[in-house]
Amino acid sequence: MVTGRTERVQQVLVERELDALIVTDPIDIRWFTGFSGSAGTLVVDRLDSTVITDGRYAHQARYQIASSGGTTHVLEARTAASGAETLLQVVGTRQRVGMDLDRTMARVHEHVRGSGVTVIDAASILAELRRIKDEAELERIEHACWAADNALSAVAPMLHAVSSLTERDVRDELEYHMRRAGADGPSYDTIVAAGENAAFPHHRPSERRIVEGDCILIDVGALVDGYHSDMTRTFLLGEVDPELRRMYDAVARVQEAGRAGIRAGVTGESIDMLCRQAFGDDADLFVHGTGHGVGLHIHESPWLRSGWDRPLQSGEVVTVEPGLYRVGLGGVRIEDLVVVEPTGCRTLTHSPKDS
Repeated sequence: MVTGRTERVQQVLVERELDALIVTDPIDIRWFTGFSGSAGTLVVDRLDSTVITDGRYAHQARYQIASSGGTTHVLEARTAASGAETLLQVVGTRQRVGMDLDRTMARVHEHVRGSGVTVIDAASILAELRRIKDEAELERIEHACWAADNALSAVAPMLHAVSSLTERDVRDELEYHMRRAGADGPSYDTIVAAGENAAFPHHRPSERRIVEGDCILIDVGALVDGYHSDMTRTFLLGEVDPELRRMYDAVARVQEAGRAGIRAGVTGESIDMLCRQAFGDDADLFVHGTGHGVGLHIHESPWLRSGWDRPLQSGEVVTVEPGLYRVGLGGVRIEDLVVVEPTGCRTLTHSPKDS
């Protein structure tokens, strides 16, 4: 449901002294209106909002907006030229119009600026508002987490059975079970990395067979009504190299410390630094950021990494995913998705972490 989002955006317009906001990013439009089509332009002013789309999506837009509790008007424009003219008619005599100049289509920007309107760079207004998730969003993210947990619980026993499973087999089973649990599909390209392949954080599943002595890194998320989940678990099969066991224990310890440090008011940079310091001499093997926001994008603000010195806010959903990677041997990553709360965080992913 999108109820209440209009008022949040209109308040920002007043604060920024903008008469209107033009949005062309489909994700931002979906968040504001409930309309999930890939073609549209949204205009929000201090009193009203309008989506302009083409004949493919006009009926869909009206249906989805009404179903989401929205009040945004829908105007249909059959051609690019009529869409441009309709946009200028909706903007009308408004003088100060905000656009995210990095994400607005060039032709829209040029057309509006050419009409004499003063265009203000209003970068990421909606992206910033999307950082804090409302109850409807959290319900979808939790469902997505449950679907991924359910899939991993179905597939994990297969890893320990004597079989001829490949990385791709495991990926396919995970994605099948997520859909059976109500997901629309995977949240991203599912990662299954066995043995030496686990040293590559974003390895693509191959025909490499899983054998005793492997570490298996599985990064899996589900997509539910546009919202993502994100989780990683690492499994150690049988007798593994002692270094892998040591790495696993170190990651498990640091991941717990990272989650324990999450609360409203701390910065993403400070959580990242906490994890790097906790790794000690292993810090050089930690080659990516500690986490990121998750919502309608799988990677979105806020970020748990060096340089992100802004405080986390209650209601944000972020990953905590430290990892260690040793080329030629393998890698370990443990990742949970959590909701930031005033004095801590609530974990949404519940798959066991024992290897």
